[in-house]
Parts: sequence; C-alpha cells; structure tokens
Amino acid sequence: TASVPKLFIGMDVHKKSWTCHFKTDLFDYKTVTMPADSACLQDYVQKQFAGHEVTCCYEAGCCGYWIARQLQQSNWKVLVVNPADVPRTNKQDWQKTDKIDCRNLCHQLQQNNLHGIHIPEQQQEQLRSLFRRRIHLARQLRTIKNHIKSQLLYYGIKVPEAFDNPNWSHDMKTWLRNIEWKFTSAAQAMQSRLKHLDFLWYEELHISTELRAYCRKHYKKDYYLLKSVPGIGGITAAALLAELGDLRRFKRLDELASLVGLVPGIHQSSDNKICLGLSKRSNRCIRSLLVEASWVAVRTDMALQAYYRKQVAKEPNKAIIKVAHKLLSRIRAVVISGVPYQSGVVQ
Repeated sequence: TASVPKLFIGMDVHKKSWTCHFKTDLFDYKTVTMPADSACLQDYVQKQFAGHEVTCCYEAGCCGYWIARQLQQSNWKVLVVNPADVPRTNKQDWQKTDKIDCRNLCHQLQQNNLHGIHIPEQQQEQLRSLFRRRIHLARQLRTIKNHIKSQLLYYGIKVPEAFDNPNWSHDMKTWLRNIEWKFTSAAQAMQSRLKHLDFLWYEELHISTELRAYCRKHYKKDYYLLKSVPGIGGITAAALLAELGDLRRFKRLDELASLVGLVPGIHQSSDNKICLGLSKRSNRCIRSLLVEASWVAVRTDMALQAYYRKQVAKEPNKAIIKVAHKLLSRIRAVVISGVPYQSGVVQ
C-alpha cells in the first residue's frame, strides 16, 4: 500500500508578500512568491498538491501567529520557529535573500531539524499585548522623569531631600509646577514635560487596573494561586499568565527555567569548563520580576531565607538568582497542585 505523499513548505513571510518553497518527500519543486494571504497559499496547494499531507514552517517575527492559526484550520501541521534555532551555513551570512531563506527552511523541515515554539491561545496572546503596553508606558514614564531631572540639573535647581526619591508624590509634581523661571521658554518646556508625565502616569494606572481586573475575571484560579506566593503581586501574577500562559504545560522545571532564562551559559572543552553567567536567551521581563519577587520572599519565607544565607557567602547577586530558580519551582508546584503557597518552616 502506498503511503500518503508528503509536502513540505518553507515560508519567508512579510507584510505584503510571502516567498514559499515547496518540496515533496520525493522531489524538490520550486519557489513561488505570492500575496500575503493564507487563502492564496491554500488554493495553490490544493491545485498543485491535492491529497498531500502538508507540513509548513515560518520564522517567528512581526507577523505573529495568525498565519499558523489560519493554516491549521486546513489540518496542516504548522511550525513557528525561533530564527536563532534555524541551522544555517556560513555562506548564508554573506548571501541572504527571501528565496535562500525559504529554501533553507524547507530543507531543514524535511530533515526534521526544526522544533517549533509554543503557539499561545488567542486570549493569552491578546492579554500579553495589554501587559506589554504597560511595560512600554512604564519605560516612557521613567524616561520623562529623567528628562525633568535633567532640566533641573542643567539649570542648577536642586530637588528637596523630601522629594529626592524614585517615587514621585503629588507634592513633588506641585513643587515642579511652582518653580519660578526667569524666562517663559524654560517654563513652557517644563510644563510640556509635566503634561506628558501626567498622561503617562494616569494611563499606566488605568492599564494596570484593567490588567488585574481581566486576570481576576478570566484566570481567577491561577491568578489567586500565584498571588499566594510571597513577592508575587497583582502585576507580577498577570505578567506570568500573559507571558508564560498555563504553567501546567511544562513537563519539567528545566523547560520552564530555560524559557524564563534562569539557567547558566556553559562552555566546556575537554577538562576546561567555563560558566558564562545567565543565559542571554530569556524572557527578560519575567526574569527581572522573579528576581524582584525573590528579594521579598527571602524576607518573609524562612525556608527561602535559610537557603539564601547558605548561598550569600559567594555573592548576593548570584545567591538571589538561585533563590529565584527555587521560587520558580515553587510557583510551578503551586499552579500544578492547585494548593495555595505555604511558607516553609525551618526546624
């Protein structure tokens, strides 16, 4: 009995066009450039390769996951791959075109050398958009604060000690508005910056409130399980749900730690072994939030504090990373078991 013929498609996707290379399990076909439309690709495959079992892939990027979802509706197997994980030759560092890229993707796909990344559900993906909007606002807020401080420093205006801290109060903003400038030009520059500051301030507050409310409504169980962990507040719990999704999908802690970036980089040759520090492959936002949560956890959980004391003799910054790894393990255990966090007891 003849097996089902297989078709492999390597896709280089862009905003206006897709370059696709087609290869069956027997023959290499050709490269085609077509409009950026999944229906156009599906019609082409139906005409040229009817009855084939289709597997396709494309690199993760600005086009997101909507292409994969639409192609999966036709019972295609779709891989979205990390561009850094695609095997390439040295020649491709000097000669790069859409045609070369899609041919390489198709070849590696046929050889089973590619492993796709996790495709999140639409609800999680759109929650991620809301959370990343908050990150963007927070960065802009820090930037405008630095611009205001820069203007004060440039003109030799000292900030009162009561206001000289990262957390700006309403009294601080009132003091900024009441500064007397010799000329109106500098006053207008400051007023413009303060208006920008107010907009970002209230917009971040609004987005943070909406983020917590959405998670309480749609992810109630996991949201409150995460909040039971010391150091995990509403925003951090929402960040974990948005960026990592359901932690139950990770079969091993190593997979979760690798995604977050709480694993070391290692270079070993013969008897020489060099630790390169934390891996650069990480979700920097989640890793940063977990480290901040760990500083709180070591003050409230005696078992974690005892573990930190054993490691702190080396370096505090390295010790807290180990605590963060242990805290991540406990976060995963809390979600999988469905039991709220219980602080460890030191006997």
